[in-house]
Amino acid sequence: MQFKTLAFLSILSILLFTGCDSKDKDNSSKEETSVKSNNRISEFQLNTINDTIVNLKLENDKIIAKDYPNKIVLLSFFTTWCPPCKAEIPNLIKIQNDYRNDLVIISVLLEEMKTNDEIKQFVKEHNINYEVTNAPENMDLAKAVGGIKSIPTMFLIDKKNTVFQKYVGIVPNEMMEIDIKKVLEK
Repeated sequence: MQFKTLAFLSILSILLFTGCDSKDKDNSSKEETSVKSNNRISEFQLNTINDTIVNLKLENDKIIAKDYPNKIVLLSFFTTWCPPCKAEIPNLIKIQNDYRNDLVIISVLLEEMKTNDEIKQFVKEHNINYEVTNAPENMDLAKAVGGIKSIPTMFLIDKKNTVFQKYVGIVPNEMMEIDIKKVLEK
């Protein structure tokens, strides 16, 4: 009986502390901590589930959230079926509450064929208090930042629009808070 419990807890911890594999199997490029844009400028208009638009611009190694000047941005790529993505939601809610004056979380859904009503229900079930986008352009954005190989993947972007940190998989809340405080001190 103890062996089964130990085996179950081991498997559960492995699932929680790793990310879900993306269904996109393009292995032609390695993951990088910077945004790959090859000195091109790309602009994206992502629709939120609340019928607003989030304007993002990729310019060289910068990710510019035009609608949130002078804010730290946590750009989070997720799916609704991913256990680590769901496990991370309480941390993101807490961060959004604790740093609401300095930081905004923009969550980018990487699922096609989800209606806004389905996503609104997911948001309601999990008490999500940050922006969630559901747009065809979400996949284009994921490719433009270098491809998302594992979810959740997040980019912490400082007030100068530079990627400060890239997180792949579930991240302890303490680690993100340390990084946010470092960015605030800059």
